[in-house]
Amino acid sequence: MLKIAMAQMEVVPGHPDVNTATILRFIEEARTKGADVVIFPEMAVPGYFLGDTWEQSAFLRDCESYGRDIIAASKDITVMFGNVAIDWQKKNNDGRVRKYNAFFIARDGELVQPDNMPYPYTIKTLMPNYREFDDTRHFFSLQKLARELGTTPSKLLSPVTLKIRGQRYRAGCLLCEDGWSDDYEFAPFELLEKEHLDFYVNISASPYTLGKNDKRNRVFGRQAKEAGVPLFYVNCIGLQNNGKTVYTFDGSSTAYNEKGDVVRTLPEYEEALTVLPLAEMKDMAAEPESEEKDIAHIYRALHYGIRRFLENIHMKKIVIGISGGIDSAVAAALYAKVVGPENLLLVNMPSVFNSATTKGLSQELANNLGCQYMIIPIQESVDHTIKQLEETPMVNLGTGSETHLKVSSFVAENIQARDRSARVLAGAAAAFGGGFTCNANKAETTVGYSTLYGDQSGFLAALADLWKYQVYALAHYMNDVVYGREVVPQGIIDIVPSAELSSAQNVDEGKGDPIKYPYHDYLFRSFVERWQKATPEDVLEWYKAGTVEKNLGCEEGLVAKYFPTAADFISDLERWWNLFTGMAIAKRIQAPPILAVSRRAYGFDHREAQNGAYYTRRYRELKAELLAE
Repeated sequence: MLKIAMAQMEVVPGHPDVNTATILRFIEEARTKGADVVIFPEMAVPGYFLGDTWEQSAFLRDCESYGRDIIAASKDITVMFGNVAIDWQKKNNDGRVRKYNAFFIARDGELVQPDNMPYPYTIKTLMPNYREFDDTRHFFSLQKLARELGTTPSKLLSPVTLKIRGQRYRAGCLLCEDGWSDDYEFAPFELLEKEHLDFYVNISASPYTLGKNDKRNRVFGRQAKEAGVPLFYVNCIGLQNNGKTVYTFDGSSTAYNEKGDVVRTLPEYEEALTVLPLAEMKDMAAEPESEEKDIAHIYRALHYGIRRFLENIHMKKIVIGISGGIDSAVAAALYAKVVGPENLLLVNMPSVFNSATTKGLSQELANNLGCQYMIIPIQESVDHTIKQLEETPMVNLGTGSETHLKVSSFVAENIQARDRSARVLAGAAAAFGGGFTCNANKAETTVGYSTLYGDQSGFLAALADLWKYQVYALAHYMNDVVYGREVVPQGIIDIVPSAELSSAQNVDEGKGDPIKYPYHDYLFRSFVERWQKATPEDVLEWYKAGTVEKNLGCEEGLVAKYFPTAADFISDLERWWNLFTGMAIAKRIQAPPILAVSRRAYGFDHREAQNGAYYTRRYRELKAELLAE
């Protein structure tokens, strides 16, 4: 009876030596457990998101060398693993050496060649070139190879015949995107389906995205059922990045039987190895569908991502500026779980505009967490800065004339924010021996509701891919489930969100941020996360049809509540669109790395250029029509 092991391993990007050691350890474990086959993830040797490290020939040679170590370790066991494959005699379209994203199979120290492939490995067919993926920049696809050879992908894409203990098995080998073919011109899975296979293997390096696992179970379960054979999906765990955006890889490796049922799922964010007897999978009971709420998955992704990020940069201590607001409170509760309260320093930095309410809530939060706490008032420093700016002469060296700067109330707000971050938090972090966080949420990041070199500063923006409503949900989840007690004070959850930078943002009077989160969270989400991104033209079409809330997914009645007239609605829409496509882009470019959890995160995922706001001809027509009514 054929026994197949799924090895869910942590892949450390750019470190083939570390990854190969992990692979060799898992091979030995699989052999000990009686497995005939052991499967590892896509790009298990080099990692996946490496930027232009792929252009280093020395690194490529190292990956080849470590690949040979794995092949040599395949005595009496079939090892399936992902690695970069190099044809040193050919070139990519960029003139550099030819590289393939490849699926290797080794047995008894030798590679097993797919039936019709010109190489002793399977080449990835479908190259994702959207979101964070940039495969066509570095790798040559099976489609391109087929054109080069004067044939078709269907002729090259072929099963691998395995000879194990006197039996022959035919395996269909796919690499990640090859199983997600809905929007491509052909489907590798369907091409292989004609080959009378015994099982499929999909090796993946698939970043976590909220909701992706449910969709994958539907897609891959349907594929297994239609083909009538088991499918093994093996994904990695770990943390990888493309510089600006940080991605967690959750694993969740899954075995589907020939009925399409999920019969084995490996845990999120844990290394694990499981062995399944191929012949018995048909009769295995289907695992129950998870009833966990989305926020539970988001919490695990954030906790794991923060922990691994800190380990990667060797940072053990954290400083957080807390205001008595929800974002900094949730960040504090999250980091306290990762580094421990003894390694967490919370700093409250009140000015004359901070209420006794928020100062008291900050103290309550710190008490609940049992962490380090400081109160450093900033008003004296802010006043000193303003005085220096206004009283120091500004000399025109061409004419010799003198003038003085005038600090407006708006500039004074920015001075407060910069004093807190650039002076207090940066100094406290250096003295404490750690780093300080950026606590921005996604709504603020979308429209640049932050201060450059102020509250937008920090080493990581862990909450910047969460909308405000998700931040509140995370607060409730950590109180109810993670801590099992009220850590984030209910008062912080209840109080109106406010930056408290002026008397116009007095929380005791119910005055807060200009962003109406119950509506704007969803409006801003339509700008970013819809696959067909919404623009003001789309939003005005919905307004005209009376379907804004339906299309955005927000609560009914909010448009009428917030915007009594069409002019009010249009003014609000243009205010935020101008910021989203204007100054906010410059701020996002200078923002810290963002930890991704959504279907579209800022950074290298949502790619943008600084071109300024644009309104289509149809938008201008709609606007004129609505304002004339």
